[in-house]
Amino acid sequence: MVAMYTIAGRQVGSHHLAMATLGSVIGIVALATGGKKDKTTPPIQASSSDEEKFIKEFIAKAEAE
Repeated sequence: MVAMYTIAGRQVGSHHLAMATLGSVIGIVALATGGKKDKTTPPIQASSSDEEKFIKEFIAKAEAE
């Protein structure tokens, strides 16, 4: 037997309330954490321009794969 609750004049089963609660919580968490990811890289602190060029090329190759 299922416990029944009266909500807005209708009889609603406890299992429906439980599913609605879980769905709402999961939906809110998904919306809160599913935002756009920021793809910025940290600043390159190279000692020479050749080293900076090498690091930028390495990152470009890694992102291409």
